[in-house]
Amino acid sequence: MGTTKTLSSEKVPFGQKVAFGIGMLANQMFPAILGIFMVVLVQDLGFPGWMWGVLFFLPRIFDSITDPIMGFISDNTKSKWGRRRHYVFLGAVIMGISFVVMWQLYRENGVDYNFTYFLLWSFVFYLGLTIFSVPYVAMGYEMSNDFHERTDIMAIAQWIGQWAWVIAPWFWVFMYDEGWFPTAEAATRELAIWVGIVCMIFAMVPAIFIKSESTLNADYAPLNIKTIGGSLKKIIEGFAEAFKSRPFRQLCIATFFIYNTFYTIASFSFFIVVYYLFGGDAGAAGVWPTLFGSIGALATTFIVIPIITWMSKRMGKKKAFILSQGISILGYIMLWFLFIPGKPYMFIFALPFFSFGIGSLFTLMMSMTADVIDLDELNTGERREGVFGAIYWWMVKFGFAIAGLLTGTIMSVVGFDPDAAVQPEGAIFGLRAFYSGFPIIGTLIAIYVMWNYDITEERANEISAELERRKGLKPSGLTNSALTSGFQLNGMSENEFKEKYPGYFTTKIDFKELSKQALDREFDTVFQQGMSGICFSAYRSGQEPGDYIQEDQIRKRLEVLKPHTQWIRVFSCTNGHEKIPKIAKEMGFKTLVGAWISNSIEENGEELKSLIDLANDGLVDIAAVGNEVLYREELSEEAIIGYINQVKEKTTNVPVGYVDAYYEFANRPQLTAVCDLIMANCYPFWEGSDIRSAGFHLQSMYKTLAEAAPQKRIIIAETGWPSRGEVVNAAEPSEENIKKYFIKSQLWAQAKNVELFYFSSFDESWKIHAEGWAGTSWGLWDTSENFKYN
Repeated sequence: MGTTKTLSSEKVPFGQKVAFGIGMLANQMFPAILGIFMVVLVQDLGFPGWMWGVLFFLPRIFDSITDPIMGFISDNTKSKWGRRRHYVFLGAVIMGISFVVMWQLYRENGVDYNFTYFLLWSFVFYLGLTIFSVPYVAMGYEMSNDFHERTDIMAIAQWIGQWAWVIAPWFWVFMYDEGWFPTAEAATRELAIWVGIVCMIFAMVPAIFIKSESTLNADYAPLNIKTIGGSLKKIIEGFAEAFKSRPFRQLCIATFFIYNTFYTIASFSFFIVVYYLFGGDAGAAGVWPTLFGSIGALATTFIVIPIITWMSKRMGKKKAFILSQGISILGYIMLWFLFIPGKPYMFIFALPFFSFGIGSLFTLMMSMTADVIDLDELNTGERREGVFGAIYWWMVKFGFAIAGLLTGTIMSVVGFDPDAAVQPEGAIFGLRAFYSGFPIIGTLIAIYVMWNYDITEERANEISAELERRKGLKPSGLTNSALTSGFQLNGMSENEFKEKYPGYFTTKIDFKELSKQALDREFDTVFQQGMSGICFSAYRSGQEPGDYIQEDQIRKRLEVLKPHTQWIRVFSCTNGHEKIPKIAKEMGFKTLVGAWISNSIEENGEELKSLIDLANDGLVDIAAVGNEVLYREELSEEAIIGYINQVKEKTTNVPVGYVDAYYEFANRPQLTAVCDLIMANCYPFWEGSDIRSAGFHLQSMYKTLAEAAPQKRIIIAETGWPSRGEVVNAAEPSEENIKKYFIKSQLWAQAKNVELFYFSSFDESWKIHAEGWAGTSWGLWDTSENFKYN
């Protein structure tokens, strides 16, 4: 942990990157051509503005609904071809055929018929797009776990994909040149055939050339009508859970505002060039509308993407994103001044700056999404490229759908009429004002949202390193097989461990020989002996962090705990929690008082001030500056050390430390050194330990701490077992297992004078959102202060 080197120097073969990029060419060519052809619906087939808006909106809403479903299907597919390839191939076929059929429109069939025909085939086309694009994007996320290699993959893909936007604007030239086609509607019918077939072939390339491992033996959810239908709830939950990830939420929101505002005004460039620069004479405008789009795309291909890739490696992805979007704002401002009637060539000078907006967006955002997927795997243990890709592109497509509605709305608001030879006064000025102003607003919002995005290269590499470590050895040194089949520590058996460390393993009870009644009696005996410490759960049912804790509930709960422990641990010093140490001291408890530290600097200041005040008032026996901040990846080690030193400087005669997972102290000697004592959370349950090895596992965690800090006081700040919830590997929540773990942990702590705070005192219903049912059921007492194990 803490290294700034990338996890692996292994590069993805260039041919694989190109194959992925050719798929991106299809992925971008379809919408690029669609945007060009859509002008024909209004300009030549007579569709009113509201129809244009509906055709943009409804199919994309359908697309955004099917995307998460496809993500679930793709993530859970068992196949000898892997999870993605066959869907990419099938989606390519459906897209290509439906695109051809969709554009077989004839003016003589009438507006209503053409509208209905086009709308229905749009649904088929977007279904094919979903089947193709969701697994295709997920393939890209899976290609590398290297921070910069991901950017290179996406840069090459975007470079190839950008040629769609270079080529597509030239279709305007062909469509409106009578030497090529008699009418634009005839042009779309024939050109759609070529586009559909060629893009279908391009879309098949990743499926053919990017190899995947078989998933026939993978442990995935079964796929059938019942499970896919039942998965809708899980998809919604996954959607909500993914959006709990602040970095992912930032990526989605920023993309939505940039993409939405850009595509809302994208088609205005054609009308501004024709009606503002050339007075409404499309013939005189010639190739200038085409040059606007084509030169902008060329600037993206040969200027923006190489520069963005370089910037990303030199300054990081977030700074590269913010700087590139700032450059795009300059481009939008320049376009306001460089759209000059009679001098159409002037707008060319603005295009390289203008192109930094959309040109940098997906190169960086797709790479950053892959980093976020690693973070999600670290936090949840699941690898969900399909779900995250689907949700991210749902935001893109939802933004595109909204853009379609807004385009028609803006055209109506400013009074623009494409059938009028002369536009109403103010209509073109209104289009120009929206063209420059609307994307600037969206870009500024996106920059604000991304300002505190915190997955840096160092953090991404730490996440990758931890994931690799989990795939090999558990943090305690227990192998995966040990968690399910027996005791093992760094290659030692249980007997070898006992022989080398005779003082660690102490529990003599053979639980296999105990009846339920005997287990209950043993548990009751150990429980009545009391605990050295317990974690104080302050929140009653219906309350959650941020709610104010009342004095009466504090007193009532401390009265419950008073006969059973000498120490209580408090997790926060604000919102009423600051009352707990005072009341606890009045009742004779000793206090381990924590300041809740997060990524909110303002709230941290309030917590630390309150902790310092309580310590100086003699209400704190041990001060804990933060709990699992590193595990939650909310602050750096350096920031935490700074906070610890701040508390140490402003207090006297109070030992000060920090609480986190036990392995953090083994991996971070600087943090360990600055702490007066070591306070560690040790959870065999969350590491998947069978209850039979859980006591041994706990002791091995303590051994890790003792070796990391041999001269320091060590406290197990949290350990426990839930009574219900999801199984974690070999760890099963149950009333029987919580009793066994309580007995093991308490007898060992008593025999070896280990300071141990049991987690937890009372059940906490609010934790269901973060940890499921297991999170709600760690308490020895329920939310109504009733003991659960009489």
